[in-house]
Amino acid sequence: MTYLPRVALEIKTVGLYDLVLQDVQKIAGKNRLSEEEILQIMEEHPQILDDYKQINVEYNLSNIHLRDIAIEALPEACRVDAEKVNAELKQLRAIEKYTLDFEQSSTLVIIFSIEFFVLFSVQYFIVLLDLKAWQWWIYSLFGLSIAVAWWYAKKEQRKYADNSALYAEKYEAILKMIADLEERGCIRKSDLIIEACEEHV
Repeated sequence: MTYLPRVALEIKTVGLYDLVLQDVQKIAGKNRLSEEEILQIMEEHPQILDDYKQINVEYNLSNIHLRDIAIEALPEACRVDAEKVNAELKQLRAIEKYTLDFEQSSTLVIIFSIEFFVLFSVQYFIVLLDLKAWQWWIYSLFGLSIAVAWWYAKKEQRKYADNSALYAEKYEAILKMIADLEERGCIRKSDLIIEACEEHV
């Protein structure tokens, strides 16, 4: 569902993907590359496509380069399956953010940020407010906050793993459903492809 010619064009022309472009240039051993050369390098080095997808998820851009099926124009026999594809695509877009590695997610950054704030607050209360008599209670509270943060991080990590697996499963199922609709003559996949991202314009 990721349209590779669009990926190659965006790597070449959109500043968001400059680091990916630099990797492609390093592999190619030259600075000026055509889109066809970028496609060839992506085929030989799948990590390039993975890096592109990672950047998109981090910036809330979709890697699903398909639009919903226009139901109104379809014959009655195709509508139910097309509506199911649209519903599955909607759910896939909603859980796409969980394809990001949890260790690189903003959720983990937020958890650590809160813990640093708590740590500095603890130091503030003990040192600046001269609450040394209460320091064990304050440190206990800090220890409890670490335990809660660890528990929450583990819970979120499970959510990322579960939704990532669900994403992979639904992704394959949707591809099969689209291929079936195309085989039955209901749609043409090429009509669904979003060839350019409007967010970059």
